[in-house]
Amino acid sequence: MAVELFSRPDPATSARAPLVPVGFDWPAFLLVALGFGLLYIPTYLELSRTIWATDEQGHGPIILALSFWLLYSARHSIAAAPCRPLPGIGWPLLVLGLLVFAFGSSQHIIMFQTGSQILVLASLLLIFRGVGALKQAWFALFFLIFMVPLPGALVAAVTAPLKSAVSALASAVLYQLGYPVGRSGVVMTVGPYQLMVADACAGLNSMFTLEALGMLYMNLMHYTNIRRNVALALLLIPIAFCANIVRVMILVLVTYHFGDAAGQGFVHGFAGMALFMVALMFMLVADKFLGLFLPAHAEGKP
Repeated sequence: MAVELFSRPDPATSARAPLVPVGFDWPAFLLVALGFGLLYIPTYLELSRTIWATDEQGHGPIILALSFWLLYSARHSIAAAPCRPLPGIGWPLLVLGLLVFAFGSSQHIIMFQTGSQILVLASLLLIFRGVGALKQAWFALFFLIFMVPLPGALVAAVTAPLKSAVSALASAVLYQLGYPVGRSGVVMTVGPYQLMVADACAGLNSMFTLEALGMLYMNLMHYTNIRRNVALALLLIPIAFCANIVRVMILVLVTYHFGDAAGQGFVHGFAGMALFMVALMFMLVADKFLGLFLPAHAEGKP
């Protein structure tokens, strides 16, 4: 028999007061939360010691925290969803998620270990609440994809041409502005200094992070027009590329004017923040431009 974590709110009072979980089954919830924690906290600790400690994957804990915040924010909608548990689908999905986790753990494939939590969370919602609850939590689960480490082979294959393109365009722009900039592959020469464009400055991971930022923005704005959302998501790719060019240019200019120590010190970290600020500005401009042609909400939806 399925365990019901929440009871449906009274329609007569839902208009007067915020939805709250009524009759919350704390023992069942705590048991599920304990099992999930025992399963995945060691994985999070491993990530914090390895991948999350790098510049390329430093966004992982932020994505994880935001995903759990999105789940927490959707708790009232999940409670209000019709309770039609689907154990026939939920249990096989849970078994699949656990098998993926076990395979990832045994073979040291962190992508499988991390990605399996999406299947596990989705299966728990189906077991306890059903499809309605899963629909309310879909974005939080989808957002977890952005914390899953990308395959190293894919990152290497895409990052190399990206770094070449970013360094070429950055050096061309600075040269046109009158700076003594030269380039050999991904190594840029400015005055007496040489700088190599690193993966973190122009790699696939930074684009992945900026795409996550755009998805979160669209969710917070409650856009329901699919065409506008898809268009903005596609525009985020060139926006991330342009933001990476600006980041490299900032580092080159700081190094040229203030020396190598300044370029590799605090300003290097600040350039990373500048990347997201520039990308956010470009994204807002693109969003306003799309608003001239595409409404924010689909017809018939508020």
